[in-house]
Amino acid sequence: MKMTHRLWRYLSRGFSTALGVGLVASMLSLGAGAQEAPFPAKPIRIIVGYSAGGGNDIIARVVATKMAEGLGQPVVIENKPGAQSIIAAEYVAKSAPDGYTILMGPSGPMTMNPATYDKLPYSPTKDFVPIGMICSFPLILGVSSNSPFKTVKDLIQFAKANPTKVNYAASAAPFQMASELFNQKTGTTFAHIPYKGSGDSVAAVMSGQITMTISDPPPIVGQIKGGTIRPLAVTSAQRHPQFPDVPTLMESGLPDLEVGIWTGLVAPAATPMPIVRRLQQELAKAVRSPEIRERFAQMTLDPVGNTSEEFGKIIAADIQRWTAVAKAANIRSSQ
Repeated sequence: MKMTHRLWRYLSRGFSTALGVGLVASMLSLGAGAQEAPFPAKPIRIIVGYSAGGGNDIIARVVATKMAEGLGQPVVIENKPGAQSIIAAEYVAKSAPDGYTILMGPSGPMTMNPATYDKLPYSPTKDFVPIGMICSFPLILGVSSNSPFKTVKDLIQFAKANPTKVNYAASAAPFQMASELFNQKTGTTFAHIPYKGSGDSVAAVMSGQITMTISDPPPIVGQIKGGTIRPLAVTSAQRHPQFPDVPTLMESGLPDLEVGIWTGLVAPAATPMPIVRRLQQELAKAVRSPEIRERFAQMTLDPVGNTSEEFGKIIAADIQRWTAVAKAANIRSSQ
């Protein structure tokens, strides 16, 4: 009887130990499974540093819909306009590096802000990892269709004769930089009037409040086609296929004035590379799809979809380029 009782106690202890080990192993297995859940497991936010209706907002919404199909999760656009996209860039730089909060990173905050601001609360090269470039595009110099200006030459002549009566609308560094370069190269003094978004800038020109704007294509193309904005020139080296009758600034007598910009996606710096790769793959698939290419063509955008490494090299090179331009044009800003 004693042997039986001892045997029972021995077996009970062994069973309890085995059960405990099994439970711990199961819990660890469940924890590991939760940690290794495939990305994405919830909606992704793209933070846009400009107001709704602007160029980057329009591009982001077009791309987000297609990316959501491949990712299997909603891709939500969240606008945080203001301060040349500095607010949005700082917000994303300080967000969790898990791929669920990423930045619409155009030329302005990524390469021109570092060239023009004395101090920034973020570093484009240290606080972010590039995902990929979405598209590149020229800028368009536009005036109201009710204005008397038919050519860039008309605009320049009027500006020189009426230096205190001319101004330009700009919502971000690329447009301000291009417009100030226009002032420098033409000897004009168009005054800068800031707006929160490109859509607002275009609306101000349409209404006659502002003389001109140098805008990204999405918010201005529809107004050009609708006849409320007259395009005088594009800032690219060649005419754009969408507007074959619109001359370049170089053709308009400004051989040194060429400005091409881009926009893309970036994530907080510590985001794991497998997540970055997944986002890059879905971005590339989206911008190369026939429907997105068609939408981009309508907005005078050229799809890219390059790799994280390729995009990183472009960002670094453009920071150097625009720093030199800002220094030569004496363009400096402070927060």
